Amino acid sequence: MAPLVNHLPLLAALPAALAWGELGHYTVGYIAQNFVQSSTESWAKDILDSGSSNTSYLAAVATWADTYRYTSAGAFSAPFHFIDAEDNPPSSCNVDYDRDCGDDGCSVSAIQNYTTRVQDSRHTQADRQMSLKWIIHIIGDIHQPLHDEALEVGGNDIDVNFGSDDSTNLHHIWDTEMPEKLVGGYALSDAESWATTLTSDIKTGTYKSQAAGWLDGIDLSDPVTTTMSWATEANADVCTIVMPKGESYYVNKDLSTSYYTGAISTVELQIARAGYRLAKWLDLIAANDSKRKRDLAEGVTPAPLPEVATPPKPSRLSRAKMARAARGYNCNHAH
Repeated sequence: MAPLVNHLPLLAALPAALAWGELGHYTVGYIAQNFVQSSTESWAKDILDSGSSNTSYLAAVATWADTYRYTSAGAFSAPFHFIDAEDNPPSSCNVDYDRDCGDDGCSVSAIQNYTTRVQDSRHTQADRQMSLKWIIHIIGDIHQPLHDEALEVGGNDIDVNFGSDDSTNLHHIWDTEMPEKLVGGYALSDAESWATTLTSDIKTGTYKSQAAGWLDGIDLSDPVTTTMSWATEANADVCTIVMPKGESYYVNKDLSTSYYTGAISTVELQIARAGYRLAKWLDLIAANDSKRKRDLAEGVTPAPLPEVATPPKPSRLSRAKMARAARGYNCNHAH
């Protein structure tokens, strides 16, 4: 295994992006809290130093990565929020890790790296805490379809209207406007209420028959394959739900009525999937971390952790990657 160092910015060989607004990320965190095992809850609270009575221990930190990326210390992490699929929607949607991850990294490589770091006892408590916060956030991000799409910088350059807002874009309405229109707010309390509804849908309602399948193929020893399947699933929605009529059709149109009606169920589904999968991923990490500690205490060499992912180096910078770099990896809107 490649040696790991304690300086987090040295992971700049990876990338990031932003998905969902505060409401979406908070809700993903609350759903995960509703499904993690009690031992995972204790493990996460210990790493996050959140206190045993904290009832928002995952939700409250779910947007940290969006704030951190805009600091000078966290600028390196901007590419970690997305993987820019260089496909051709709406005629063809697909994600290819070697083609799309980018030489500064992406959401897929970041999840692998921070999954490894959070389990590595050579890192400080602060480093492991940051790693866990990234995992919580980026698993949310990867379920937003336009965080798995390169076209027009993930829809940031497709100007649309949303009701009285005539200066937004396609990416932002998926992140923020549509979820907030459904729920009616974006506070932690709004997210907790939405998470309660979606949790009920998973346990006994709309998603009950689907939920077990959401975990098919999940494999802690192979984070890239696992998360690529999630990215591919979300990316498929770009062709069928996000822009089935092609990008030009939506420019400057009001998407707060019939478009919203047709898309909002996909928003809910993706938030539910993200929270449920985050819970299982954290259960797997916590169980493996505990086993590694027991092995070390008993003088047994633990099984190796997944290698730190080194993003593939493209032979040349594509037009989509040049557009993303020109933006400085920033979105066209506030979060």
